[in-house]
Amino acid sequence: MQIKKPVLPAVLCLALLGGAAEAAERSLDKEVIIKATPEQAWQSWTTREGIVGFFAPDAKIEPKVGGAFQIYIDPNGKPGEKGADDMRFMALQPYKMLSFDWNAPPSLPEARAQRTFVVVRFAPVDAAHTKVTLHHSGWGEGGEWDKAYGYFDRAWGNVLNNLKLRYESGPKDWSEWLKQLEQYRAQQAASAPK
Repeated sequence: MQIKKPVLPAVLCLALLGGAAEAAERSLDKEVIIKATPEQAWQSWTTREGIVGFFAPDAKIEPKVGGAFQIYIDPNGKPGEKGADDMRFMALQPYKMLSFDWNAPPSLPEARAQRTFVVVRFAPVDAAHTKVTLHHSGWGEGGEWDKAYGYFDRAWGNVLNNLKLRYESGPKDWSEWLKQLEQYRAQQAASAPK
């Protein structure tokens, strides 16, 4: 007499295998080729002057593990509302890779209370060009997480395009951006209850 072994449903088999077939973690991946050496690209991400040249009007940058990587999209904003106020470098491999923690914009307070992680890599293409890749992970699901993901899907493309333009036509001029922020603040103050 032959004993038949029970057949397990496919879902149960996958669960028993430790989730080997789980979906890959949600992430954002962007890249750009810039007319700069890896050393120049590195300086753009690891100095205040470099950040102001393409990313934001002001910053506090301390290029060491645990050092500040604070990007001030709104330098005159209240503490906690300037942009990436309390971010820090997580790892640095000169001219090759850096990583930092990151948060959502102030308009998404639930997601902003958490942190995600960004890895930026630099690879020479030739003597005058570098490929810069950006990998952003650590996303939650639903609600504000989905809004933050959509926001950064657009924003990182803009940041990398600004980096490319920085090496094609010079550092970014933030005067119009700052003027728009002041006009927005004036409108908010005028419409505030008295």
